[in-house]
Amino acid sequence: MPELKRSPRRIPKTPGESPAKPTVARRPAKAVRPPKPVDQATLVEIFRRFHAENPEPKGELDYTNPYTLLVAVALSAQSTDVGVNKATRALFAVADTPQKMLDLGEEGLREHVKTLNFFNTKARNVMALARRLVDEFGGEVPDSVEILETLPGVGRKTASVLVNVAFGDPRIAVDTHIFRVTNRIPFAITRTPLETQVALEARIPDAYRLHAHHWLILHGRYVCKARKPECWRCLIADLCRYPDKTLPG
Repeated sequence: MPELKRSPRRIPKTPGESPAKPTVARRPAKAVRPPKPVDQATLVEIFRRFHAENPEPKGELDYTNPYTLLVAVALSAQSTDVGVNKATRALFAVADTPQKMLDLGEEGLREHVKTLNFFNTKARNVMALARRLVDEFGGEVPDSVEILETLPGVGRKTASVLVNVAFGDPRIAVDTHIFRVTNRIPFAITRTPLETQVALEARIPDAYRLHAHHWLILHGRYVCKARKPECWRCLIADLCRYPDKTLPG
């Protein structure tokens, strides 16, 4: 008798179950390299345009003297400048020196700043800062970044803003806007705020360094926004190497 060929046995499939598909190895996605930083001539042209559009840029925090500026910047962490200005308008009317702040007391200070994020911690730091300034510096604000960084609630960014604005020291304080803009244009490829500050202060010419902090913050806040940069109205769009430029709408 001829040999009978058996059909392969079919395994019944559970209703709704899809047949298994063979696993296909996928190649890992190719890493996208960031664009190389702009050359020095391009960097200089970028700051020339910033200067031409806004020769004397100003920060958006309200203050009356170096001490109130120091307090305002310290309070601005994780808070908006608008919110800080609302809180400090009445505060600085009664406490615009370290001694007056001590006289107001921590509870009184908390009442003024309770609308801000982390106001309890900020109030403790501002009071400790006032005590140090009175006891060690005669109520005056030091003009040294290194000394300022030893004070309660004062980090590199706050110290750099203070000496730049109050004392004309051309430091570049790096916040989230400046970090983003620096790496997006890019002026440098950096991983930390300190790396960013060092890179910018090394590259930006003396003629533009004093105001560079404010130009970059304003640019990042109002034009080169985090989620959707408004490239269609950017005055340096032709020089920027950001690959995902946006169109209006």
